[in-house]
Amino acid sequence: SQLTQPLFGTMRNNLCKLCLSFFFNFLEVGQHIWERCDTPRALLRRGCPFDRLEDPRGSTVLLKNRKITFHPKEQRRQRQHKQVTQLQPQSVLLHLRPGEPQSFEVKFRRVEDYPIDLYYLMDLSFSMEDDLSNVKKLGADLMEEMRNTTSDFRMGFGAFVDKTVMPYISTAKDMLRNPCKRTEPWPCAPPFTYHHVLSLTANGSLFTEQVGRQRISGNLDSPEGGLDALMQAATCEEQIGWRNVTRLLVFSTDAGFHFAGDGKLGGIVLPNDGKCHLHKNVYTRGNSQDYPSVAHVAEILRQKNIQIIFAVTEEVTHLYEGLTSIFPKCAVGMLSNNSHNILQIIVEAYNALTSEVAMENSKLPPGYHISYTSHCKDRKPRHSEQGRKCSNISVGDEVSFNVSITAPLCMTASQRPPSVIIKPQGYSEEVEVLLSPICECSCQKDVVPRSPSCSHGNGTLECGTCRCKEGRVGTLCECNQAESGKAIDSYLCRRDNATEVCSGHGECVCGKCVCHKSSKKPNHAYYGQFCECTDFSCDQYRGLQCGGHGRCVCGVCICLPEFRGRACECPLSLGSCLSQDEQICAGRGDCHCGTCMCHDNRFQGPTCELCPSCPGVCTLHRECILCRAFSLGLNPKECEMRCIHLNFTLVGQAGVLATVPPSPSLHSCVEVDTEGCRVHFLLRTRQKEDSVHVHVALERECPSGPNVILITAVLSASVVVLGVALLLLWKLLTSIHDRREFARFQRELERRRWNRRENPIYKSAITTTVNPKYKEQ
Repeated sequence: SQLTQPLFGTMRNNLCKLCLSFFFNFLEVGQHIWERCDTPRALLRRGCPFDRLEDPRGSTVLLKNRKITFHPKEQRRQRQHKQVTQLQPQSVLLHLRPGEPQSFEVKFRRVEDYPIDLYYLMDLSFSMEDDLSNVKKLGADLMEEMRNTTSDFRMGFGAFVDKTVMPYISTAKDMLRNPCKRTEPWPCAPPFTYHHVLSLTANGSLFTEQVGRQRISGNLDSPEGGLDALMQAATCEEQIGWRNVTRLLVFSTDAGFHFAGDGKLGGIVLPNDGKCHLHKNVYTRGNSQDYPSVAHVAEILRQKNIQIIFAVTEEVTHLYEGLTSIFPKCAVGMLSNNSHNILQIIVEAYNALTSEVAMENSKLPPGYHISYTSHCKDRKPRHSEQGRKCSNISVGDEVSFNVSITAPLCMTASQRPPSVIIKPQGYSEEVEVLLSPICECSCQKDVVPRSPSCSHGNGTLECGTCRCKEGRVGTLCECNQAESGKAIDSYLCRRDNATEVCSGHGECVCGKCVCHKSSKKPNHAYYGQFCECTDFSCDQYRGLQCGGHGRCVCGVCICLPEFRGRACECPLSLGSCLSQDEQICAGRGDCHCGTCMCHDNRFQGPTCELCPSCPGVCTLHRECILCRAFSLGLNPKECEMRCIHLNFTLVGQAGVLATVPPSPSLHSCVEVDTEGCRVHFLLRTRQKEDSVHVHVALERECPSGPNVILITAVLSASVVVLGVALLLLWKLLTSIHDRREFARFQRELERRRWNRRENPIYKSAITTTVNPKYKEQ
């Protein structure tokens, strides 16, 4: 019986014995019952009859496969109120073998005229006063616009402000009556948490009338109680009037939102229970239960298949865009200051939401694995997370998803999951996948109690083996357990009076050895009358037991017909010894065990064709070709004696050699003769080396002589140019040297020009004398 590897390792004791449906003579002497479990290939190789192979396989059964609706609008015109179907199939039963995946295809088609329910949830705090007037006009316009998409459209309306306790609103009596403190044009409505105004209806005029009666209200802080309203609008399905169709909820506000934990500011600590609490269309637990968390609201929306359209102002757009990664399916539109673009936001968001399909599934039990492969409009397969989605889907487009589920090891009946739900996000249609793990074999149904095959009724024949009744042991329940351990039984299990029972690899039961596995290698088992045999002790070749060309039976290799040897290392075929010319070892050796043994040590390689020290075939015949075709090199007598084995064909030019038909034995050669000319020729060797045919081109490629005039002119010109260059260089160097000397001379002259006032040694040659009697006269 074949089991997957994980199942075989874990359920061996209580499952493998249920899967043995073979003849009693299938096992070797001493082999244990569990050795009937293996891969199908191994069991068939060991001689198991194919019709006795117990190999349960998984399967997929479509329980409910209603086809996708193609023309729902025509059905309505004909008053055929059939259910519109976008998802196929609807119910699948998977028989899962542990470790073996089972796949099925899920198709989705965006049908035309699919019904739509839209619920408008609006913030009626004081800052939304100018928006309310535009929303009052929305009913008729939206009805008209949605007729282009579906003929079955309904819409409803609800409003919210915040919890009616401090610090969210003022609890003063006059503020509770009129939180805006105004009377003109009309006073504000008292504050409230959430008020369901209008259930879903196809009457656009009624929507306009009910919304027109609404008045603005007010609160103190900026965040509103929007999550409270979302929770009630999603859970109160009966009051809202939700159908199992496309569900849209438009959430319109210009502020943020309170979330779980914020209720403590008002002394509210009881968590939100996620249930409907509407009484006369008013939320009654707003002041006793905390706000719900974002994750809690997202999970409820996922369960109720509601798609959210956030129509918010620019100041809080970033806040609600952050929710797109948490909420299952939502879109964000930027609302103008007075909500005049609300119709455009709804239409664009609806088209964006319905143009993408993303598959999701309910939580899988531990160990189970599910994977998706999508085939979208371009029919290219996508895997992993991209395999769950398809985008840019228009009305009438059909896409498919290949879903694959793998079961882990077998579980108890209480642990087995009954089903898994698969559905596209935001849609009510779903696929129910019933899971049925295969943990038993079909042969267990054919149990034979007190079978004669089990020692005249001492056991139950179950899946080809005996399950002994209490007090009986042995393969066929042939022994009494109380008498089984006697010394005589032990003696029968010793080989040649050996001291060890069953060669130390088993235990003696009813005078017969029941062999164990190897303690070091669990996959290696012993068998035989005395557990002396094993199928993992044969000779190896290239790291493989029996060279990979046979099987090991009790320590001896049983080779395939094409091989022989102790390790099946010798192929009988000579194919590995054939050279390129189809000769055995190129005629230079003998083939032994698929390997060439070369006669000449110079030749190497698998077929004795390589000779690193041997001259090439062209060089080997060079001297004979030069002397026979061009009378160069060898003297005539020696040439005739050494080159008699060559058969010549002379051609004019080397280009003619290209016309010779190619063959594996043809060699193209180019050699240089004694005069330095290149000689072109072709060699065609026969199977024997003493027969060589040569095609020689008589036109040689000789190098032309030197151009004396050109060389002389170039040398002369080079000498002249070099001489002029040297003269110019000499002139340049001397000029530089002269300039430097002249400049140095001028600097010396400047130093010798002394200033009289500055020279301390200078004495004037003029002496002035004053007459002391000059003034008296």
